[in-house]
Amino acid sequence: MYWIILIVAGLCEVGFTYCLGRAKGIAGTEWWTWISAFAVLYVLSAVFLAKATQTIPLGTAYPVWTGIGAVGTVLVGIFIFREPTTFWRIIGTGPYQRKR
Repeated sequence: MYWIILIVAGLCEVGFTYCLGRAKGIAGTEWWTWISAFAVLYVLSAVFLAKATQTIPLGTAYPVWTGIGAVGTVLVGIFIFREPTTFWRIIGTGPYQRKR
């Protein structure tokens, strides 16, 4: 059960980064909606991580949580936000030039 909670925590992390990406470049009510969703998912992610660490060692739970968040965020960036897919980005070092 705690592993499922940990996976949900990681997915909440992906969700809050998605909300942050959606809030970029907009204003008004729509911005507040995305920032509010960001805040809720941010808190849920931390709460679920804390709950999971009640039985899963922190040294295991934290890397799993951040790994789910990192990989999920890269995939959201590529497939939803149409960010560039380069060799270095996939490898994980991230140096790429944004097309202008």
